Amino acid sequence: MARTCEICGKHSSVGNNVSHANKKTKRLWRPNLQRIRASVNGGAKRILACTRCIRSGKVVKAPVRNAAA
Repeated sequence: MARTCEICGKHSSVGNNVSHANKKTKRLWRPNLQRIRASVNGGAKRILACTRCIRSGKVVKAPVRNAAA
């Protein structure tokens, strides 16, 4: 799947919008994915991680690159 958390595997789920008249139309619930620099196998890599994984500490953020002085 294209939009998937690389840590926990969370992905989009499908269901229905249900109107007051009980009409049903398809819709998607997408996870809140953020592109972050994380430490992976000793190096820095950009990954897609959901905010739940970032907040709970499952992702170790990579140190900031050389800042311009």
